[in-house]
Amino acid sequence: MTHTFRKRLPALARWLSGVAVGLVAAVFTAAPSLAATAIDRIEPPYWWTGMREPSLQLMVYGQGVGSLQARVSHPGVRLRRSVPGDSPNYLFLELQLAANTAPGTMKIELLRGGKPVAQQPYTLHARAAGSAQRQGFGPQDAIYLLMPDRFAQAGVGSGPACKPGGGSPNPGIDCVDRSLPNARHGGNLAGMRKHLGYIADMGFTQIWPTPLTVNAQPSYSYHGYAVTDLYRIDPRFGSNEDYFAFVAEARAKGMGVIKDIVLNHIGSQHAWMSDLPTRDWVHHPPGAAYTETNNTHISIQDPHAAPSDREGFVTGWFDRAMPDLNPRQPLLAEYLIQNTLWWIEAAGLSGIREDTFSYADKAFLARWSARVMAEYPRLNLVGEEMSDHAPMVAYWQRPGNGVRNRDGYATAMPSMMDFPLVGVLRKAFVVPESHQKGLFSLYEALGLDFVYPDAQQLMLFEGNHDMTRLGAAVDGDFRLMRMALAFVATAPRIPQFFYGAELGLIGPKTRDDGRLRQDFPGGWEGDSANAFTGVGLQPEQRALQDWLRRLLQWRKSSKLVHQGKTMQYMPQGGVYAFFRYQPGTAERVMVVFNKNNQAQALDTRRFAEMLDRPYKARDVITGAEQALGPTLSLPARSVTVLDLRP
Repeated sequence: MTHTFRKRLPALARWLSGVAVGLVAAVFTAAPSLAATAIDRIEPPYWWTGMREPSLQLMVYGQGVGSLQARVSHPGVRLRRSVPGDSPNYLFLELQLAANTAPGTMKIELLRGGKPVAQQPYTLHARAAGSAQRQGFGPQDAIYLLMPDRFAQAGVGSGPACKPGGGSPNPGIDCVDRSLPNARHGGNLAGMRKHLGYIADMGFTQIWPTPLTVNAQPSYSYHGYAVTDLYRIDPRFGSNEDYFAFVAEARAKGMGVIKDIVLNHIGSQHAWMSDLPTRDWVHHPPGAAYTETNNTHISIQDPHAAPSDREGFVTGWFDRAMPDLNPRQPLLAEYLIQNTLWWIEAAGLSGIREDTFSYADKAFLARWSARVMAEYPRLNLVGEEMSDHAPMVAYWQRPGNGVRNRDGYATAMPSMMDFPLVGVLRKAFVVPESHQKGLFSLYEALGLDFVYPDAQQLMLFEGNHDMTRLGAAVDGDFRLMRMALAFVATAPRIPQFFYGAELGLIGPKTRDDGRLRQDFPGGWEGDSANAFTGVGLQPEQRALQDWLRRLLQWRKSSKLVHQGKTMQYMPQGGVYAFFRYQPGTAERVMVVFNKNNQAQALDTRRFAEMLDRPYKARDVITGAEQALGPTLSLPARSVTVLDLRP
């Protein structure tokens, strides 16, 4: 995670003019005030009957509401207690919903001295049938990670153009200029939705957009990780309804959507920062000295770490623009948990990617993940622990297969992002072969799977928005790109691909976020190259795109790649092979990498455990079939993926 306008919409103007929170009229229809008090906002904006957890916490915001009493009226709903915030403008209502609570409109009243002074209708929807058992993403999927601001634009433009040389003409509003790497470029939900067919045709079955929620920051807001409204889609991308329609259309095309959320921090322009609900809502609140995280990830697991170092990692701000939330505050903890559940239920999501995972309080992370998985037992959650060390990543995955943390700590996280393996992958194909270098390092890294509770549930990727592109890592060599992409697609993992990897986009050689997060060719009207149609692409780009499409379309039906075990053979002479198989069955998938600049004749007799009978081999890319003999011809700098049948 790192830091980086459409029209000046009325809602956005309200945020930036100092109003405490933006009011979405379509969602919050406040009843006329019965006195001088009004309820401006309630979060979550609505809820559902039939949820596994019967409790519901409502955060009520309005001038002076903290001093009022509350009353709710709806059959089956009981107000357990109301808790005022430290700010006089917040009141938290803790409700209990009986199992037989019917959907409908609940009336919330605020009272002073027993007399109503404000009221608000609140909707309880009927939960969709089968919602709790929704299927999350997994090894059967291929995930497409895209950055909405940089993928595609359709419909209305996205706001004020930057002044010559940079800078916004409107103070506090991030401007749009595609020539400036760190400005908004104008991609939106309409553009993403317009090209869902392309994503599906490429063979992807899940889409992970970086955060789409409101980032009302004065600059560098395009990436979405400085959230200023946790319940609204940024108007520069579209509306909540636009997002829900995007998810529904993706589902109709056979793809799920994963939401990127941030539990650790918010944007500095969030309304909370000018009116904190409680004094301990954030670490180092306004007025305190700025304290940045020490970024010492190992302090959480280190048995020798000083407690002050652990606290310095967890409680420091991620950046001056990103205040650190304090989920040890129980009201905030419940708010964040319900926010996650709300998006899953409201949008119909197939999973959550949680940003800067290890930076948040570990007890809260265990509680958050347990609550989400209890509500949706088949869902998937993936966390970001940006570490090259397998044990550090393994620490956060839920226990299983006899693997437990020595300190007894456990989350309910099914998946974590496999930074250790991707770090090796991006070097293995470019480092010269020598003892325990090059391909051997990849073989060895995969061999460390024993430290994970369930390595096959880890998310492996060739690149993402926080690292140089794969094309830059392999010096623009399209043959090496194929090898790395094939490893991601066939290894025992959940594969994720960064938008543009299918084109071999290169980007900067050293990390430069605004430039590596480049615009997708053809995403804007008038682009000279168009990846959606192929017009203007280089021949190598079109060939790579077609190659990955064939690989991923085949992968969709390969049960061995989805569920099979793995047997790998130690690399020899710049050649590395592994098999995906299922014990008790004869079918195999054979994957062979030849890193050499010369073609090789591979002696297949070495693989007797897997090639225990005569096999017919079908190349999954070309469709060509042949009997697998004692030698297999491998082109120079190539990967060969074979479906084997007796």
